[in-house]
Amino acid sequence: MVDHHSSLPKLDIDKTSREISNFIESSLIESKTRGLVFGLSGGLDSSTTAILCSKVVNSDKILGLVMPSKSTPSRDVKDAVKLAENLGISHQIIPIDLLIEPVAAACRESVGHNHVKIAEANLKARMRMMLLYYHANAMNRLVVGTGNRTELLVGYFTKYGDGGVDILPIGGLYKTEVRSIAKHLEVPQKILDKEPTAGLWPGQTDEEELGIKYKLLDEILYILTEKKMKEKETAEKLGISLDEVVRVKMMMLTTEHKLETPPIPQIVR
Repeated sequence: MVDHHSSLPKLDIDKTSREISNFIESSLIESKTRGLVFGLSGGLDSSTTAILCSKVVNSDKILGLVMPSKSTPSRDVKDAVKLAENLGISHQIIPIDLLIEPVAAACRESVGHNHVKIAEANLKARMRMMLLYYHANAMNRLVVGTGNRTELLVGYFTKYGDGGVDILPIGGLYKTEVRSIAKHLEVPQKILDKEPTAGLWPGQTDEEELGIKYKLLDEILYILTEKKMKEKETAEKLGISLDEVVRVKMMMLTTEHKLETPPIPQIVR
């Protein structure tokens, strides 16, 4: 990648924060719900989302669920709890392994699959979704997602897992933009310094799984989507191989279904 200024325009952080705050507030009013529920992972996206929500909604109307599994580092749980305490919002720690293991064991036994790593990783995300909705339904609240635009565009989320939410306050922000807002919101430095991870298995990191750094991925996505440039033009502008851009484009195309409602056949009557 050639040395150049970022293709992404400089974010007006105050304006963007106000827009997100207005979005959260209007979502609550329109839905006639009484508060918010979201997952707290101890990571950048969930911490930023939590702070943005706490600036709009009274703390007694917010619940953060910390849902660790055996692959969750203990420091992440501590960071999530500490953030909730600092924000003055209610939180609960619900370990999910005891909930997942019987389901996974039953599936393995009944079907006899051998390659279950991704299936069981996605099961974690879906179990968290169910817990969030249980609490949200019981309390008449909205489930707030913590996904960002980068993840949404390349399908880096679990369908009906972390993608199963009511609203996505930071869903319009690229990962690097989330980081900028996080710094402005004074997200703790120890959280800012962490390598992004979905915590799906021990040692898993987002960038290793995606095969690309977020900074470059954001550049490619911005030029392809906002600037609507072709793959070859994008590669030339960034000084990278065409193969790299085509690979990102294919990620977008093959995961488009995750952002759409299930297809329904047209019935002629």
